[in-house]
This record gives sequence, C-alpha cells and structure tokens, in this order.
Amino acid sequence: MIICDTHCDTLHTIAVHPERKRDVTPETLRKGGVSLQTLAMFVGSSPKLPDIRRVFSGMKEAWEGMKASGARQALSPREAAEGECRFMLSVEGCDLMADGMEVLDEWYGMGVRMAALTWNYPNVLATPHSVDAVTGLTTFGRDAVKRMRALGVACDVSHLNEQGFWDLLDMGIVPLASHSCCRALCSHTRNLTDEQLKKLFEAGGYVGVNFYPAFLKDRGEATTADIADHLEHMMEMGGEGKIGFGSDFDGISRKPLDLKDPSELPGLTDILISRFGENCARGIAGQNLIDYYARAVEK
Repeated sequence: MIICDTHCDTLHTIAVHPERKRDVTPETLRKGGVSLQTLAMFVGSSPKLPDIRRVFSGMKEAWEGMKASGARQALSPREAAEGECRFMLSVEGCDLMADGMEVLDEWYGMGVRMAALTWNYPNVLATPHSVDAVTGLTTFGRDAVKRMRALGVACDVSHLNEQGFWDLLDMGIVPLASHSCCRALCSHTRNLTDEQLKKLFEAGGYVGVNFYPAFLKDRGEATTADIADHLEHMMEMGGEGKIGFGSDFDGISRKPLDLKDPSELPGLTDILISRFGENCARGIAGQNLIDYYARAVEK
C-alpha cells in the first residue's frame, strides 16, 4: 500500500528544536510503510521577516543534512512507491514572498511542490483564519497563486481564512488543504465548513486530515477512530477519492492515543479497510493524492 502524508514539521524541529525527540524519523517512516512524506518549511512563530529568514535558512540546512544522510527527494507524488520513502518539500506560510515573486521560483527550483499561503498571521498574500474570516486575497496574492498554478505548485488553504478560500475557487484555482479537518465534527476555525468541503471537492480539490486531537474533537482525547470519522464525513460531503492524511507530526503537542508517530499508521489503515473497504482505504492512504496532482497541479 502506498502511504502519503501531506504535512509534517520535522525540518522546523531539526532546525529550531534539535533537542526534541522527533516523530518523523527513518525508522518510524519505515515501520509505518510511508512512501511519501511532505516536509513543510514552516514560517515559524515570529512574523518578523529577519526571524523568518533565519528559520528558513536553518530548515534548508536541515534538508541538506537529510539528503546527505540518504533521504531521497520527490518532485511529484507520482514518485511514491511501496517499500521506500521519498520526501517532497512544501512551504507553510508564504511570508518571504514579501521579497518578490522570484522567491516562489527559487522555492520551485528547490523542489517545493506545495505552498500554504499563510500560517497564523497576515502576510503580503492573504489573511489567516486566526485573524478574521472576511479579508480577501491581496492583489499580489492573486498574482502569486496564478504563478503557483503556472509552475505546478499546489495552493494549500490550511490556515487560510474563509474569504481567501472563496477567492481562490472564484479564480478557478483547485487547491488542497494539506492538514485540516471538519468543522461539523469539531468547531475550531482551523477546520473547514461543510460548504467549503462540498465546493472544494466539486472543484476537484483534496484534503489531508490533520491528526491533532484539538482539531478532531471539541474536548477530550482522540483516537484513530476519530480520524476515520472525519474522513467519513468528508466522503459524505463529496470527498470520496479526494481525501488522505495530513498528520502534522512534529508540529502538534498531542497525538491520538493510538497514533503517536508514523510507525503506527498501519493501525489506521486497518481501521479504514474495515470501515470503507480495501480499495477506498488504498485511495485515502496515498493514491488520492497522486490523482489530485495529476488532475489539478501537473496537468
């Protein structure tokens, strides 16, 4: 089974908190059977551009170190294969595009194939959910997502506010949410409403379900059954064939009780096979992401 994960913060952990025990390691990926792990270049907790530049520089060093240790880069989810893990780069927060559109081309040259417009503070492209729901994309942001489409970089709406989301769809962009859940099942504003999910799936988009308990349930601990509940609700919204995993490993303070790191992903896939059947489970595990890139990003 091909298993793809559209979001983890491992590069940031290596660069900023090297003392921490990591969720995503060669061993946990191997035990979990992960074929494609997307590594986010996370903007960091400070909105100041000098701080962001330092964090990005550290993450670039971390990535070079991983490659020197044998990590294999993927430039497309199509490169995912059973029995080996490859890594694809993404950006979480396009704040450094304040330096100009050429930053996006530099990222693409590095192998970035997915970019979230915002994290949790406004930037030159857009406004996040944590600030308001009504401020739309900037003029520069509209130009930037057109450039992403032309290059073949998936536009990621996780963390983006609602008006920015609708602006993208109105522009004909087919985005993905790399690590988001359903607001109908958990009321956090990071989660997507049913209306958003329906329209995203109608457009041909994709959602990777986040494993963070605070996005899976309004209170209490979470388990893999809660992840399956969000996936099932997304299918009810039209998401069959358009959903998968967006773990947020190495970026979340709590995990589902039975899914502490990638090594335990087989337990989740077993639940999905039991609940939805093997073909559907295989799609969720990885094939749906490959199909999304084929129809919406790499066409």
